[in-house]
Order: sequence, then structure tokens, then C-alpha cells
Amino acid sequence: RCGYEAASLHFNPDDVEVNVAGRCFLVTGANSGIGKATAKEIARRGGTVHLVCRNKERAEVAREEIVTETGNQNIFLHILDISNPKEIWKFAEKFKAEHKLHVLINNAGCMVNNRELTEDGLEKNFATNTLGTYILTTALLPLLEKEADARVITVSSGGMLVQKLNISDLQSGNGTFDGTMVYAQNKRQQVVLTEQWAKAHRNIHFSVMHPGWADTPAVRSAMPDFYEKMKNSLRTEAQGADTVVWLAVSSEATKLPSGLFFQDRQPVSTHLPLASTHSPPEDEEKLMEVLEEFSQKFKPTSPG
Repeated sequence: RCGYEAASLHFNPDDVEVNVAGRCFLVTGANSGIGKATAKEIARRGGTVHLVCRNKERAEVAREEIVTETGNQNIFLHILDISNPKEIWKFAEKFKAEHKLHVLINNAGCMVNNRELTEDGLEKNFATNTLGTYILTTALLPLLEKEADARVITVSSGGMLVQKLNISDLQSGNGTFDGTMVYAQNKRQQVVLTEQWAKAHRNIHFSVMHPGWADTPAVRSAMPDFYEKMKNSLRTEAQGADTVVWLAVSSEATKLPSGLFFQDRQPVSTHLPLASTHSPPEDEEKLMEVLEEFSQKFKPTSPG
């Protein structure tokens, strides 16, 4: 929290004092934590917000809370599990037919501490954090391409700084399984995805960010020991969401190049000094190829 407080002294409040009525935002994992805080701030500014959540009951409570607190009725709910690639494709096709989209916020994520497989035989962290993010984004790119000032923001983590991209074991099947490190690897993969997308899609602004360590349900459940030790110095959910909101609504954000990694409204390095976490370009291209192969495997074939 003290990092946020120090950084926020240099924020320009006018950056986020904007009216985004008429613009459509999609936020995944929006029923709690940083996702909900982000959705609420966008709703306050008049945006149309699509909440994409896994749990229907919790999502309905979150939607109700956002509408009540902001007075914004344009809050829509979609139930989807981001770890299920077939469902993501189906959702994206339907969404494209019915809605427009200016800003996609990839916030849903998980940190499962034991190796668990989804019904499709995918390791759960990879399925949610990497493949789910990849499929949802690529499936919605045609919709974003149609709009002026389209943006994609992915919520990563500073944990990725300890990982070098490893494309040889994307589903963590080798060696001892360490959920925290698998999560950090997925978050490194999200940074690479963002950089690659930024090169390929010039008229969409891509960014990826670290929210800082915030007091969210996800941190409490996935990292209980860390939470107990740190709970008095963690950021609030709103502080964790601040840079996401800034990247989503401010005109200042898009003056910076696409593809950067942000913390506290500033682009920061994606590598620590001397950390040897740089990977060769061919590995980064290979990641995109492998994810594209995976995504096509789960794409429903259209009739005929």
C-alpha cells in the first residue's frame, strides 16, 4: 500500500475524470476483487459494462451492487468459465453478433496450488490464465478492430518477474508442481502475449499491468500464509484496480506505445536487472503458434 500511496502523489486526477458513456467494456472475473472494483469505477463514469463471471449467484450480487452504487443500469451479466475453451468460443461468437466492444479487460485468473486438470485435460492454471485469455482476446479482436480507440488490458502480476518464458512444459507436467511458480509463468506468458499482439494489431492499444499486492479474495484463498503476514500492508481493491481503470479510460494511457507493462500508471521494465529472464524471439513466436493450435482445436466447427 505504501508504494501506491507514494506513486499516487504524482497522479493527475483529471486523467480518470472522464465520461465514457457510449463506450462498451468487458471485464472478466468481475464479481469480486480487482475485477469488480474496475467494473464499478467504469460504471461510475457512464460506461456500458459487461461482467463475465463464472459463478451466477455471486455475479448477480456484484451486478446489483454496481448498479445500486453507481446508478448505471447498463451493466450486463454473462456466465462463463474462462478455463473452458469451447465455452469461450461459443460466448465470443454470440457476443460478437449482439454487442459492440471498445475495451476488453482480461482480469479473470486463478492460482491452483495442486496440479488439477479441466474436463478437456488442460492444467487448470494454464487453461484459465493463458489459454483462456488468448482465446477470448483473439476471438474478440474482430469486434475491437471495428471501433475507434479500442484497448485490451490484461491484469498480470509482478510475480512474472521471477520467471523466464518456458514453452517446453506449458502444462506443468514435469517435475514438482509449485502453484505459485506456475501462476508466475502464466503471468510471464501474458506479458509476451501482450507484446506480440501489440506488434500484430496496430490499431488496438494493448497493455498489461501489475496491480500491486491487494487485499482480494483471490490472494486470501490462494496465498493464505502471505496474506496473514502482509494483510496490514496490502492495497485496497480500489488501489489495485486504479491502473486498470486508468489504462481503460484515460487518453494519457494511449499516448504511450502499445504493448507495455504498467504499475501505478507508469510503464515499468518486464525484467529485473541480471535476472536472465529474457527469452529468444523464436520462443515468443512459438508460444503464439502453440496457443493458436490449442485454440483451433477447441473451436466449434460451423455447420457445413
